[in-house]
Amino acid sequence: MDYGVLGRVRWSTCPEPDRARLEPLCFPSPFPYDIYGSMSGRKNPSPYIAPDLYDLLFDSLDFDIAYWLDVARGAGGPVLEAACGTGRVLLPILKAGVEAEGFDASPAMIARLKDKARESGLPVRAEVADMRDFAMGKRYRRVLCAFNGFAHCETIDAQVAFLRRALEHLEPGGALVLHMSYPGPGYWSERDGKAVLEHEAPRPAGGKLQLWDNRRKDVVGQRQDSEVEIWELGPSGRPEAVHKFSTSQRWVYRFELELLFRVAGFARWTVLGGFDGRPLRAPEDQMVAWAFKA
Repeated sequence: MDYGVLGRVRWSTCPEPDRARLEPLCFPSPFPYDIYGSMSGRKNPSPYIAPDLYDLLFDSLDFDIAYWLDVARGAGGPVLEAACGTGRVLLPILKAGVEAEGFDASPAMIARLKDKARESGLPVRAEVADMRDFAMGKRYRRVLCAFNGFAHCETIDAQVAFLRRALEHLEPGGALVLHMSYPGPGYWSERDGKAVLEHEAPRPAGGKLQLWDNRRKDVVGQRQDSEVEIWELGPSGRPEAVHKFSTSQRWVYRFELELLFRVAGFARWTVLGGFDGRPLRAPEDQMVAWAFKA
């Protein structure tokens, strides 16, 4: 299983879309600003200001939910999810009766999460906060960082800042549980400048949504910059609208991650090769790391 832009499952690599067919209906994004501000250098807004589109694409994605439910149920105390988005992981944990809270940098994503919780009759504490400098005012048995959320810490300073904040929010003996895709050689060898169909989902009014990613990779910098297009296709398959976004991610390797845990002050850690608990051995594996507070 491979992961690409937004940390999402890449189902297939397809030929670049027929832009001549699309051009007459290629609308600009309806979102006029970037939540990260003009300093980001991105020419399109962040995808995380579009929670309705995000949910249509990803809310039904459940490949990791059973794992996070097991982690939360076995925590023996409160759980915090960092970069919780619209609640794809957090809401099932709450529905399971676990005391859990979350935060995310996007006000739009948090507003959407609260609306969904309200519709489900679930009380939720979900705050707008930066991964590098959050303060929830309590401690937790587990801090979760699912679905490549850590990849949005794009510098060493940002990575260490998040890990230190997570450590501060843990009870003694508590653990940060973090999922990251392993950036194997197959990923880096993919050709840049070619649109990749990462995900499809049904559209409520008929047709489907498609997420296309045109990525640029910096192998030395371990960084991916993506220009993303979300296509809305009608029942006939004809494009009806396109929403354009930009996003970036920075990948880490196992021993780099272990060194970051050490610098941040964690007492011990283990890095697994997937949600089934196997050792990390193959470049196609997913890293699931547990880092414990003394």
